[in-house]
Amino acid sequence: MREISVTELKAKLDSGEDIQVIDVREVNEYEYCNIGADLLPMGQIMMNLDKVSKDKDVVIHCKSGGRSGAIVNALMARGFSNVINLRGGILAWSEEVDPSIPTY
Repeated sequence: MREISVTELKAKLDSGEDIQVIDVREVNEYEYCNIGADLLPMGQIMMNLDKVSKDKDVVIHCKSGGRSGAIVNALMARGFSNVINLRGGILAWSEEVDPSIPTY
């Protein structure tokens, strides 16, 4: 499984790289704190594969990296070779990139 650190993702976003970022947490988690990613909860993403880009890198994130890792593996099993897990999830983002993002 391909992984990316939060600082690597921040650099890609800051440089304007054309990537998709998907948050697979639940709606209430996203409403509490988010980094502006597309929300596709874990329980819904497999029914919405048309919303996952096939043309550019797709970074998948959750709270700490576990759920997103499972989704990356599931997407890879369905032929997606462009999916990347965000190591440490939004907790790492809050710790290493933007401490104004609350943790829970």
